[in-house]
Amino acid sequence: MRSLLLSLVLLALPSAPLLARDKPTPLPVPAHAVIGVEDRHLTADYWIKKLQQPNRVVLDRQAIAAQNGRLHQQDGSVHDVEGLPASFSAEQVRDWVGKLSSAPTRTLYDVKGQEVGKAALDAIVANAALDAVPATTQARYALVVKRADLRAFPTRTRVFRSNDDTDIDRFQESALFPGTAVVIVHGSRDGQWSFVVSPLYAAWVENQYLAEGARDTVFAYGHRTPTLVVTGPTVHTVHTPEQPGVSELQLDMGVRVPLLKDWPADKPVNGQHPYTSWVIELPIRGAGDKLELVPALLPKNADVATEYLPLTQANLLQQGFKFLGERYGWGHSYNTRDCSGFVSEVYRSFGVELPRNTSDQGVSPALNRVAFTDQDDRAKRMQVVRDLQVGDLIYIPGHVMMVIGKENGQTYLIHDTTGITYKNPQGQIVRASLNAVSVTPLEPLLAGSDKTFVDRIYSIQRIRP
Repeated sequence: MRSLLLSLVLLALPSAPLLARDKPTPLPVPAHAVIGVEDRHLTADYWIKKLQQPNRVVLDRQAIAAQNGRLHQQDGSVHDVEGLPASFSAEQVRDWVGKLSSAPTRTLYDVKGQEVGKAALDAIVANAALDAVPATTQARYALVVKRADLRAFPTRTRVFRSNDDTDIDRFQESALFPGTAVVIVHGSRDGQWSFVVSPLYAAWVENQYLAEGARDTVFAYGHRTPTLVVTGPTVHTVHTPEQPGVSELQLDMGVRVPLLKDWPADKPVNGQHPYTSWVIELPIRGAGDKLELVPALLPKNADVATEYLPLTQANLLQQGFKFLGERYGWGHSYNTRDCSGFVSEVYRSFGVELPRNTSDQGVSPALNRVAFTDQDDRAKRMQVVRDLQVGDLIYIPGHVMMVIGKENGQTYLIHDTTGITYKNPQGQIVRASLNAVSVTPLEPLLAGSDKTFVDRIYSIQRIRP
């Protein structure tokens, strides 16, 4: 999952090397303090016009399927939830839960800036009920019914490492989206939370966001056709008092839901005529909180497609810029996303699966990786940086950026970041707090007093042949 505080997102892709290898020119610092960025840089069309073959397919569906297959075979950070066994040993469950829910060892603060005391932390840890794991646990299955936080502990309590910063909740891990299939392997002591294994993450989720069902029903949902794919940053179902479980439900970019194409054209859905909407099927918690699948309406003006988008440089830029200005949300908090969540959801709209955390994304063996070590100097990194293409992903510790183009010898990125640091033309250190999906150049950015972002690059992942 983890994006670090600095989260940039870089959009670069195949075809000819981005742009001319101009010698970098000094960048202006506008009044908004984001170096080298003017209004023209803040649209996808500006960067698309610079490309020679913006609509050329980078990876076709067969190549994407092959890459996703490699991811599941070679990358231990993702889970083949359908392939998990029907039961688990106590050792396996304790390993999953214990890795995430071990007692904190450093001072933490609450939303009021007060230190979280030992008794409160002990109670949170105890609610994980590691001492109550049975010798054998039978797998249970569920679909997520509403966007849900994934937590390190079974608690809503938000905690922070500083008493003056309440943005980075250290118990927040990620989020799950409606229709995601999960395997339940453990429950909290208070009975309000489940520890689940999802395709990209294993963590705690509140039971109110899960609908349990038979294994075959749960997994069949994700294989249903035809489908709709969300291609906007978010879309929402229509309001319906008749079925609150699917009323104004948020679906995020890349979420794929079954389309009820054979629904009678004049048959109402939850009290509303369907001719202005798509009729889709969504999971809810029905009688006894068990899984039910019900129809819902998604307006036909919603930003959706009937299949994953073609993976082209133009589409990558358009999809990335749809998030421009969205608030940064560590671990998908604030109902938004962080740097790795941002690039994951952009690529998910093309059917491309990525690991959740930057630490896993950056080293995944399933992708087309260029790796760097401490022995590689800046010149070697710059040699690769000069050839970056739209859609390429750049990794520094705790952060990922996506390339969007080149201008005047500078590499430009789109990314979800808390802020940037650089030296202005007078040599002064400037910090611009952004907390949003932003556009910035790469080369001027500093990572500490004596290192640049370029110096800290340890990996570049190319989602291309």
